[in-house]
Amino acid sequence: MVERTPPQRHIYPRTVRFADIDSQGHVNNVRFLDYLEDARFGMFHIDPYNAGDEPFKGLVVTRHEIDYRRPLGFRADPVRVESWVTGIGAVRFTLEYEIRDDTDLYVTAKSVLAAYDVERAAPRRLTESELAYLKRYSTQS
Repeated sequence: MVERTPPQRHIYPRTVRFADIDSQGHVNNVRFLDYLEDARFGMFHIDPYNAGDEPFKGLVVTRHEIDYRRPLGFRADPVRVESWVTGIGAVRFTLEYEIRDDTDLYVTAKSVLAAYDVERAAPRRLTESELAYLKRYSTQS
């Protein structure tokens, strides 16, 4: 039997902002998509840039799925958006997420992203460096 270590998760701390809270006193369901977007921007642009690598260019979301597990209210401490890759193709990849803290899971989600050539306005293949970066966070063998 071959044992595989779990993939590295990208961790993005996200502050709950007052503007995120709805009239029911918790983060509005639509605002959670902002949390996922912020985490993706950190994972694919900010972190590679800070490491001296080339950030991803031209990614588009082609699908989102989101499950709300429990209400998240206003709080001083940030929550974590944990992200990892569960599928990689030539053009597309799947990213899964949890929005959580040390004790509670608030949201699970999944996005399918595609590499996109902005100048041609068409899909493109993921580059070798992008594939290598994705594999660091991948559950695939």
